[in-house]
Amino acid sequence: MNHPAPVFSLPAVEHSMVQTNGVYLHVASAGDAAAPPVILLHGFPEFWYGWRHQIPALAAAGFRVLAPDQRGYNLSEKPEALSAYALDTLAADVIGLMDAAGRDRAALIGHDWGAAVAWWTALKYPERVEKLVILNVPHPAVMIDMLSKSRRQLLKSWYIGYFQIPRLPEWLLGLGNGYGLTNLMLAASGPHALNDADIARYQAAWAQPGALTAMLNWYRSLVQLRPVMPADLRIRVPTRILWGEKDIALVPELADASAALCDDVDIVRFPNASHFVQHDEPAAVNAAILAFLGQGA
Repeated sequence: MNHPAPVFSLPAVEHSMVQTNGVYLHVASAGDAAAPPVILLHGFPEFWYGWRHQIPALAAAGFRVLAPDQRGYNLSEKPEALSAYALDTLAADVIGLMDAAGRDRAALIGHDWGAAVAWWTALKYPERVEKLVILNVPHPAVMIDMLSKSRRQLLKSWYIGYFQIPRLPEWLLGLGNGYGLTNLMLAASGPHALNDADIARYQAAWAQPGALTAMLNWYRSLVQLRPVMPADLRIRVPTRILWGEKDIALVPELADASAALCDDVDIVRFPNASHFVQHDEPAAVNAAILAFLGQGA
């Protein structure tokens, strides 16, 4: 496969295409290649750049950082089938990244959809997960339960139903150089989270051929090919949940309900942060992550 050039880069960040689980993923990496690995999993509608504040801090602390564009996003491959975006497949991508790096275990840090993948990987492959850091997405079983019980959460999740409509959402979200997605991110972020350069970089990622449909197919797969929950829903690996309490899409009770399914867990709350807590309060988020992971190499 040809290796597409990155849209842009950050200092000391390398870019490569890594084959995993039958697809090529574009991966931004930083830090000593022999250092303890940390995999950063972005959510919707981001790409590896969603971790721009965390990558340098983790690398400087002695970790090998791997931040993929998850399948369907930016420069990574974009399979057409909905089944290609099932949680089992997405978790297998993460395990494939570890295998490609020659690592038996890694710490996982996930936000939004990336957090859902991180939860699922810890459920399915606990022996491969060193530690788990979750940003503003609940345990998958908790989310399903809350949607069935909470009218408030159901109303906040209206967009999941909207995204099931064929073609219309990608057309509207992509109009005017991604005007719809830009407004979505700005509405869900804190007032100082994104500048014009950030927005331009997101717009370039959304403009990649096939990206909008592939990104929305994560939601379509979730609803139309519902995941089969494992019999044991408990998270056995050490976990820290970081939660921005001004999240417009998720009720704050989800953090506590998720923690109840973890054997070894704490919650760090950010009362003034939005759903994109890692952009709103990067220094505090980095400190919470590093305190939990400890020093790397």
